[in-house]
Amino acid sequence: MSERRTRKTEVPHSFERLPLNALRVFEAVATHLSFAEAAEALHVTPAAVSMQIRTLEEYLRVPLFRRSARAIALSPEGALLLPGVRRGLAELQQAMQQLRQHRSGGVLNISTIASFLQKWLMPRLPQFYSRHPHIELSIHTSSTPVDFTQTNFHAALRTPGLYNEKLLEEWFLPVCSPEMLARHGPIRTPADLKRYPLLRSSDESWSMWRHPGTESDWREQGTAFDDSLTVLAAAEQGQGLALTRWTLAAQDIGNGRLVRASAQVLPCPRAYYFVCPESYLELPKVEQLLAWLREVAAAFPAPDSVAAPEAMRTPPRVARVRRSGS
Repeated sequence: MSERRTRKTEVPHSFERLPLNALRVFEAVATHLSFAEAAEALHVTPAAVSMQIRTLEEYLRVPLFRRSARAIALSPEGALLLPGVRRGLAELQQAMQQLRQHRSGGVLNISTIASFLQKWLMPRLPQFYSRHPHIELSIHTSSTPVDFTQTNFHAALRTPGLYNEKLLEEWFLPVCSPEMLARHGPIRTPADLKRYPLLRSSDESWSMWRHPGTESDWREQGTAFDDSLTVLAAAEQGQGLALTRWTLAAQDIGNGRLVRASAQVLPCPRAYYFVCPESYLELPKVEQLLAWLREVAAAFPAPDSVAAPEAMRTPPRVARVRRSGS
């Protein structure tokens, strides 16, 4: 029995002597092509970096870098090794990241864009919390793509990447305050825009609303802002006509702070997607969030189903009848 137990405890480990720390240092030096910059990134001394590279070269019995007085470069052997090291480190980091995440409860970290959060997602969050009180959301706003291997995010709501599922289509439409619509009248043709002071941002340009063949001398004018929510706030205050996204304006239109200035809507080339690493779909809290988002997104009406006021629609042509004898 004792001999049998000894055999079980002496199973060889293939990773026992693998120089993992040296491989991490090698990846940093290969990225920066500088021992000093790699040392700074790893928060160690250049001497420690040099020692780890020397240890790895001795372990592999090949030179990994070509050194000169002013610079270093990867050797052919180093260039062959680098992709595999990066893949291995990324998979190791992702495995450890998943292990640190709570599976069903605890904090659920989400990234999305600020305008979508404030105008569409935030008003619906109380419904999510009433259904899943054990899940605490931590929401970060950014327009940059999420690197799930380098952060603790579980999911993102933005343009697609990794596993992605479309939740919402998007549309552009012109809106303004009720008082401004009464003063300037509805937008039935592109020429009607000349009656309004225009509000614009880089994300919603009025040039998208213009039709081919309209006046060539038309130039987009009006106050420019650097974000969509400020444009919407200016429209609510009666400062002009805004071209905005339906998901941002629907609630304000519903409560009367804004009105549609035209019956026409313009499909947006972008949509909203739920994005996450495919392995995170197995986390119950991610699964519950996605199921809830599917439900509220399906219940969100498209602008065509929310009728524009009849006064905005192009009036039908009435045929003139000639009277004889006059």
